[in-house]
Amino acid sequence: MVELLTYAYLDRIQPQFTAFISTIAKGYLPLSGQASLWVEIRPGMDINRLTDAALKSNDVQPGIMVVERAAGVLEIHGNDQGAVMEAGNAILQSLGMTIKDRLQPRLVGLDTIKNITDFQCQLINRMRHGNMILPGETLLTIETHPASYAAYVANEVEKAARINIIEVNAIGAFGRVYIGGDEAEVMEAKAAAERAIQSIEGRPNNV
Repeated sequence: MVELLTYAYLDRIQPQFTAFISTIAKGYLPLSGQASLWVEIRPGMDINRLTDAALKSNDVQPGIMVVERAAGVLEIHGNDQGAVMEAGNAILQSLGMTIKDRLQPRLVGLDTIKNITDFQCQLINRMRHGNMILPGETLLTIETHPASYAAYVANEVEKAARINIIEVNAIGAFGRVYIGGDEAEVMEAKAAAERAIQSIEGRPNNV
C-alpha cells in the first residue's frame, strides 16, 4: 500500500528557489513565477506510476523524479496554476486518496547562528548549490519531516524576507534548508518557516 508523505503546492516559484532547482534538477527546468507541486510517497517505485498520471492529465513538466531508498519524490511545474492543480488531482485519484491523506509536516529543527565565522562559512559554502553565506551574517537551519516539505518552506521563506537560499535538500529521511542574511531578515524568515509548516494539515505525524 502506498503512503502519501508530502503533497505540497507552490503557487508561484520564487526567483532564488527557481535558480536553485536549476542547479539540482535533472528534468525540465522551471521558470520563476510558475506553479509547482511536490509529491513524496512510500514505497518509492510507485512514483513512476504517479508521474505518468500527472503528465497525461495536463500540460505540466517534470523537474525532479527520484526513487531513493525509502521514498519516491516528484516535482512538476507549469505556467497554468489550474493545470498543476489538476495534475495533482490526477495523482490523488491514482492513489485513491484525498489531500487529507498526506502526512502533516513537522519542523524537526529550526536554529539560528548569529555572526557566523569565516571557517564555518567555508564549510557551508563548499556544499551549497545556491548563494553563499558570508562571515558576520546570520545562518538559519531548517529541518523538516517529511523531507520534501523543505521545498515548500524554502519558497515561502523567500516570499517573506530578503534572504539568501544557500542549500535545500528535499529528498531523504529529513528535509534541510540553509538560509543566510542579515539578522533581522533571517528572523523574519524563521517566523515564516513556522507559519508555512503550521498552515498544512494532514494525518498525525509522530516522527
